[in-house]
Amino acid sequence: MAQGICIIIAFVIIAALMMTKKIPTLLALPLLAVIICVIAGVPAVGKDADGNAIGWLQTVLEAGTVRMGSAIMAVIFGSWLAELMNKTGVTESIIKKSAELGGDKPLVITIIMSVVVAILFTTLSGLGAIIMTGSIVLPILISVGVPAMSAAVIYMMSFTTGLTYNIAQWQNYANIFSLDISEIQSFETIMMILTAVATLVMIFVEFKKNGIKYAFSAPKDGAKVEEKPADVNPLAMITPLIPIILVAVFKFPVCPSFMIGICWILIFTSKSWGKAMNMLTKSCYDGITNAGPAVILMIGIGILFLAVTNAQVKTVLDPFLLAVTPKSMIAYIIFFSLLAPLALYRGPMNLFGLGSGIAALIIGLGTLSPQAVMGAFLSAERIQAAGDPTNTQNVWTANFTEVDVNTLTKKMLPYLWIVAVLGVIISAVRYF
Repeated sequence: MAQGICIIIAFVIIAALMMTKKIPTLLALPLLAVIICVIAGVPAVGKDADGNAIGWLQTVLEAGTVRMGSAIMAVIFGSWLAELMNKTGVTESIIKKSAELGGDKPLVITIIMSVVVAILFTTLSGLGAIIMTGSIVLPILISVGVPAMSAAVIYMMSFTTGLTYNIAQWQNYANIFSLDISEIQSFETIMMILTAVATLVMIFVEFKKNGIKYAFSAPKDGAKVEEKPADVNPLAMITPLIPIILVAVFKFPVCPSFMIGICWILIFTSKSWGKAMNMLTKSCYDGITNAGPAVILMIGIGILFLAVTNAQVKTVLDPFLLAVTPKSMIAYIIFFSLLAPLALYRGPMNLFGLGSGIAALIIGLGTLSPQAVMGAFLSAERIQAAGDPTNTQNVWTANFTEVDVNTLTKKMLPYLWIVAVLGVIISAVRYF
């Protein structure tokens, strides 16, 4: 019992250190994994009667670095494709040509920009993509009369809508919950629809509240609609859809789907073989660099996952989790609906923080199916993806639009929490 209490205290302390930014998440997760193993009495080095390694150096730190291997490779190839889209001008062209469709109607332009951002982030990922798209989309919105705060939250909600259907993320979640990617896709389709509706409602509420006119206003703070984009082959502009169609419709594996997307964009944007090879190489290097933070985070998630699923650790923690884990549908809905905001600040419902380990522990209890745990945590993930002020995308967007990052969270939280609650209810109906 004392060991279990010490592990819970360690969870709380590490969470507080992450929330207060005393230590970064990439350090906190493996540190917590080691602390948990030490408290539970897992030896650093050792073998069982059959000669299998049981020490945490081998089974947690060493094995944990590759536990999320398939998700890590999906992130790398996805980042490579995203970098190609940026360097070839495809991303910029998609955004600017879409803005032209709106004419002089701010509401139409805003909705079109929201849809375009969502589509782009089914493939794009990382801070570089946020900066690339945000630097174009946000000035366009502000130039047609959308207040900076409204533009920022609409952009973040649109980004989150698209991220729901990002197949690199699907692979990550499939690894965390030990489920087939088709099961992730099925539930994420529902979450994407809910998030898209919430985004559309937010757009109408913001327009109504701010009294935005249905014609162009004078540009604010020198912002202006960008010049007409250079011509890009229309076939290159459907690049974001290629990997999604291959995975969702034809059931291709994730990494080969990204590879085909990479070949597709090179074929329809390159002027010569030499230039294509140079672009391929440069975008690969830059894409891997952009994917670096996510890769390091996933390594930490893998290490923590193996720590909390270690047999000795489970023996210590199972009594605590059995006491608090809901055992009826109504309790499930109330429990996870109320706890959804704990996805903020890398909290216990955050799959990119402590949540990955806690989800594994709950699944290990056997009281809830992996699908039910997946539904609860992916519902809470909506709050984290758009609303967590510790996200680099939130910080950059707030700085770019000169608004407070915590105010962004407060403005989006009602919409995101409703989406999370609806997701939990649907999960209960489907999986409980």
